Amino acid sequence: MPAPSPVSLDTFHAVIPAGGAGTRLWPLSRASRPKFLLDLDGSGRSLLQQTWDRLADLIPPERIHVVTGAAHAQAIGEQLPELTGLLVEPSPRDSMPAIGLAAAVIGASDPGAIIGSFAADHIIDDQVSFAEAIGQAVAVADTGLITTIGITPVGPSTAFGYIESGDQLTVDGAGSARAVTRFVEKPDATTAAAYVASGVHSWNGGMFVTRTDVLLTHLASLQPGLHAGLATIAGSWHTERRQQVLDEVWPSLTKIAIDHAIAEPVSLQGGMAVVPGAFDWNDVGDYAALHDIGGMSSSDTVWVDAEGLAIADDGTTIAVVGLRDVIVVRTSDALLVTTREHAQRVKEVVSELSSRGRADLV
Repeated sequence: MPAPSPVSLDTFHAVIPAGGAGTRLWPLSRASRPKFLLDLDGSGRSLLQQTWDRLADLIPPERIHVVTGAAHAQAIGEQLPELTGLLVEPSPRDSMPAIGLAAAVIGASDPGAIIGSFAADHIIDDQVSFAEAIGQAVAVADTGLITTIGITPVGPSTAFGYIESGDQLTVDGAGSARAVTRFVEKPDATTAAAYVASGVHSWNGGMFVTRTDVLLTHLASLQPGLHAGLATIAGSWHTERRQQVLDEVWPSLTKIAIDHAIAEPVSLQGGMAVVPGAFDWNDVGDYAALHDIGGMSSSDTVWVDAEGLAIADDGTTIAVVGLRDVIVVRTSDALLVTTREHAQRVKEVVSELSSRGRADLV
């Protein structure tokens, strides 16, 4: 249990958007069994359960909310028996409608609420530093700024977007907070190296902390149609018409990520802040990342003058001879062979299978 934060978390709610199929981790991750439901690091807890655990260390279960699709609602309920705040989307509309729905529903019953959104499929090892970052982010968000937690880079990665920080802010309880100058898309290797060397760039881990009223006000200005739809849904949430309104309104909502809908434009208006996340963080975005955390490699693999990651979830013994940085993944119905260099391209396999009509494999 981390030391108590000097900042009160009494108004803080956590939102966990649990969506996406994790296509770069095919064939382990499927549409019916996405990566957030899997124990990828051998901890005995799925990535979703680990996310729940670190948040439940800070706030009571009734203030932790999960937004997911109907296909995964039952599995999530089974993995998180203490969960009471489950919001089920009729179809995927990306992160802004998911987080916006949670903000509208939570804000309607708790007008002073501050929410933080945290992906369901990330691994964070340092709970004390995580709690410290949350405390600082809540303190800054309370002033009316939308706040993100910038991950301290461990190297010049091209797999992540970056946050460029500016002037230091003066906020009680948030001595490390800075204004956000801009968000930058995934760079090339040379640019990434320059960002890390600059000392003012952090990785964008997709963690945002904000007052619900502030988020919804920005959304009304920047995405008025989306805001109106979410307000209509939230207004019926605690009535018998909830499902009817959801089914009618949800398909019309703009499909957009929170980065593009809110973070990027609000940062250009001077409305975004960043606090450092000085903890070990991994988004387990592909098999190279899974190899880095030492996750899931089959213990009975035979390596002969070879190195890499080999996983057989059907118990098959894998032998690798004379290869470096190889990735071999076997399930009962599929086999993947690639290299660390091409790990990000595994999603192309899913696209090809989908184009062939192989829904049974994706």
